[in-house]
Amino acid sequence: MNKNKKRFEHRSKDYEGIREYKVTHECELLEFLYEIFKDSSKTSVKSLLSNHRVLVDGAPISQFNYKLYPDDVVMIAKTGIRQKARSNLPILFEDDEIIVINKPSGLLSVASDKEKGSTAFRIVSDYVQQKDKHNRIFVVHRIDEDTSGVLMFVKNSKLRDALQDKWNDLVIKRGYFAIIEGEMKEKSGTITSYLKKNSLNLMYSSFKKGDGQLAITKYKTLKTNDKYSLLDVEIETGRKNQIRVHLGEKGHNIIGDDKYGNPSNPLGRLGLHAYELKLTHPFTGKVLDFTTTMPKEFLALMDGTFIKKETNKKAKN
Repeated sequence: MNKNKKRFEHRSKDYEGIREYKVTHECELLEFLYEIFKDSSKTSVKSLLSNHRVLVDGAPISQFNYKLYPDDVVMIAKTGIRQKARSNLPILFEDDEIIVINKPSGLLSVASDKEKGSTAFRIVSDYVQQKDKHNRIFVVHRIDEDTSGVLMFVKNSKLRDALQDKWNDLVIKRGYFAIIEGEMKEKSGTITSYLKKNSLNLMYSSFKKGDGQLAITKYKTLKTNDKYSLLDVEIETGRKNQIRVHLGEKGHNIIGDDKYGNPSNPLGRLGLHAYELKLTHPFTGKVLDFTTTMPKEFLALMDGTFIKKETNKKAKN
């Protein structure tokens, strides 16, 4: 390795007291920090770790020899961020290479500009590091914050890279349950468009070939009642907010989706659940199929037995 070549790229972000640095070369965390803070004493650099001010991809890390890989993002916080014990992690599958969870609605998959502490990545990172402080996980895909369901992480960078390099070729099925207002004119069908982002960072469809990213959504109506329809949705492309945009543009917003419309919100959450992720392992060729059941509140809403919980609006003392 060229010793004069930096192991990081400063991402020029400094928000809420957190600075970000993108890793460009494999190295250990303390070595990486020495290079960033080369004008500071080694004692002060080490104190960043002992005071829990260092995060990797949003998860707080304190061990000096924690292994970093290209594309990791190291974050430096002004104040300490502690790890949290997890006792009820909704694990669907785990082996030496992979861990899959049933992500709750309202939880980010990974850290964002606004949220670093409460993410699925951090929860799973804390969990694997409770077993061994050198354990770590890597992101291979994401689902929206307000979407619940199957979310997979892997435990080594080689598998992460192989999956990300050929993700669309390796994925066999991405299945979702969606509850929409009203009833689709056609009970089943395919929606195809090219998705683009507007000035408000929202996605919308263009129907001019090549004008945006190709998005293909297939749907089938499973059940209807006097207000809502339950759909089985399969996406052939994984574009940002793809299902929400496509169904909303058909005049049937997903319930609870105030980002792309103004539908009712009977469940107090987005009516979208990722129930299946099926893919081929890039090294073994084995087909991996991860599934989870439909949320109980989805079934209750469609059966007319759902009772909305009253929220406690009293101020905390």
